[in-house]
Amino acid sequence: MRLSRRAKILAAVAATVAVLGPVAWFWHSSLLPDAYSVTDMGYHDRGGGPDHDASTAPQAVDALTVPDGLEADVRVTLTAERREFTLASGRRVDGYTLNGSSPGPEIRAEHGQLIEVRLLNESVPDGVTLHWHGVDVPGAMDGAAGVTQDAVGPGGEFVYRFFADQVGTFWYHSHQVSHEQVRGGLLGPLVITPASGPPADVDAVALVHHYDGRRTVNGREGVDRVAAAPGDTVRVRIVNTDFEVMRVWVDGARFRVAAVDGTGLHEPAEVEDVTVMVAAGGRNDLEFTVPARGPVRVNLGATAALLVGDGTTAASERPQEVLDLLHYGSPRGIGFDPGAPDREFAFGIGRRPGFLDGRPGVWWTVNGGLFPDVPMFTVAYGDIVRMRITNDSGESHPMHLHGHHAVVLSRDGVAATGSPWWIDSLEVGDGETYEIAFEADNPGIWMDHCHNLPHAAEGLVAHLVYEGITEPFLIGGDAHNHPE
Repeated sequence: MRLSRRAKILAAVAATVAVLGPVAWFWHSSLLPDAYSVTDMGYHDRGGGPDHDASTAPQAVDALTVPDGLEADVRVTLTAERREFTLASGRRVDGYTLNGSSPGPEIRAEHGQLIEVRLLNESVPDGVTLHWHGVDVPGAMDGAAGVTQDAVGPGGEFVYRFFADQVGTFWYHSHQVSHEQVRGGLLGPLVITPASGPPADVDAVALVHHYDGRRTVNGREGVDRVAAAPGDTVRVRIVNTDFEVMRVWVDGARFRVAAVDGTGLHEPAEVEDVTVMVAAGGRNDLEFTVPARGPVRVNLGATAALLVGDGTTAASERPQEVLDLLHYGSPRGIGFDPGAPDREFAFGIGRRPGFLDGRPGVWWTVNGGLFPDVPMFTVAYGDIVRMRITNDSGESHPMHLHGHHAVVLSRDGVAATGSPWWIDSLEVGDGETYEIAFEADNPGIWMDHCHNLPHAAEGLVAHLVYEGITEPFLIGGDAHNHPE
């Protein structure tokens, strides 16, 4: 029996609805509100720990500050602008500056000092913040727009205050539309030195950043130079501000990796003819002695270097052997027992097609879910936390946890046997599994995201939240907060 024209049309409509209906539902369910709290998104993962203790007095994240009335030891004013600027190498760049330059000014402090930074937004139209990458600042000072503060709009200002409680190499950068503003130059180095003890004869920062696709060292294309005499001890503080892992090797001297992500390594041995991998967002401090003849060349990837001492030298071929920090240095205590954690979390990185805020594509996932269907890792103050990070996404990801340093326990089931390897930025290669642990000793709401910042904007972000901490800020909203 032949169907009537009307029946055929109805059948076609029904088939279309059957196909497009689920697609429309997934599209609609992916749409994010114009303004929302990160604590209202996703789901709480308590890692096997207890539910929230109702007796805990709630505290807003913006109340987690340094006590008022304390006099700052180091005061800095940073003025952010959207403008064209000239690099140290002489090339013009259309991007962002702090105090008229990029990278911004180097901030130095001694351990224990109180740092105060006044951020002024002269002309950044999307607003701006400053995140103190690797410094475990109080919760209100983290600089994550919509999470710990509102973005500072044009003509506005914000004052950051925190103690220099950690000795090491760090950096600062905007955490508002970060995938654009960091790439465009809103960043700079932060160094905290010991209050006492013998310093190196030469202490130099090598901040590496790509501007318009060209790698620079301290804003200079190609090679930057540091003066040093034969016999000088040198500490080179390497800061990888880019979105991918950086390969570093040294010509002209044996060296040791003295620190990673601002934490010193225990009894690091001298090495040579090896490549050191510096994660995106990560920092490695190298130490060596200048030899009697020729400079020392610290190769920062294939096209950039820091030359230390007199003379010139070309780069050697990059060594094939990679220094494995899992077995480098000597063991020592870490201050807690990771074998008896209070919370255990899984952070599984994947990728699949779907909708992200209504946009179709192939997006990053956390534990199988597309943002915002991702975990809110929930802890209580004093918890010992163990986290298993797996990456089956097809690409490498530098994972960055705000507000904490974690120790690496194992990689692909192989236990760490060297110095405690403390990280805040961990490069997790495709197919790799890491186990890390940390103590929940810094209350707040903390981002835990990929520091290949476009990946964070594409959904590779979760949060660590402490019980009892409330959130007065919103993503979106009148302040137009967009941390990624």
